Amino acid sequence: MTGAETQDGLSSIIKHIKDKKHAPVHLWNPDFCGDLDMRIARDGTWYYLGSPIGRKALVTLFSGVIRYDDDGKYYLVTPVEKIGITVDDAPFVAVEMFCENPGKEQILSFRTHVDDFVIADADHPLRLAINEKNDEPSPYILVRSNLEALIVRSVFYDLVELGIEENIEGVPHFGVWSSGQFFDFGLMNDIFKE
Repeated sequence: MTGAETQDGLSSIIKHIKDKKHAPVHLWNPDFCGDLDMRIARDGTWYYLGSPIGRKALVTLFSGVIRYDDDGKYYLVTPVEKIGITVDDAPFVAVEMFCENPGKEQILSFRTHVDDFVIADADHPLRLAINEKNDEPSPYILVRSNLEALIVRSVFYDLVELGIEENIEGVPHFGVWSSGQFFDFGLMNDIFKE
């Protein structure tokens, strides 16, 4: 990509982020109406009564009113009702990554399966969780208001290729730069076990 194409790509992502308005679910405090047999699987598929919801427009609508509360539960929230749902891992899945200006000055942005865009920065950090049972890494990015996206494996491989070693207090850590922030994925020896 040329510098102009790179700038145009980032500009269009920033415009999309600014133009997309989400419901102010954080301001709504309706009564709890009970749980609904609705589940978001780890791969981002939404299920209702055990069947996948096939209409992307409906999934996108629901994803715009999801909230994660201090009680550790996910809810669909409107001004008049609050309904509990089940989320297997994260409510969103990051399915695509864009990198502008590779290196320490790079800006990483992600597209979710419901076409939300997010730029990795101080307000939208990247993190890496390691499953204690099988040592499998699970990378996430904060999309909005306590709602994260699990980064799909293929995108994670691209992210790892952009990773570098940084010495933090004399200890080698592995991570990536975006928007002037270093996102520390952990100690080199812990990430790349033999």
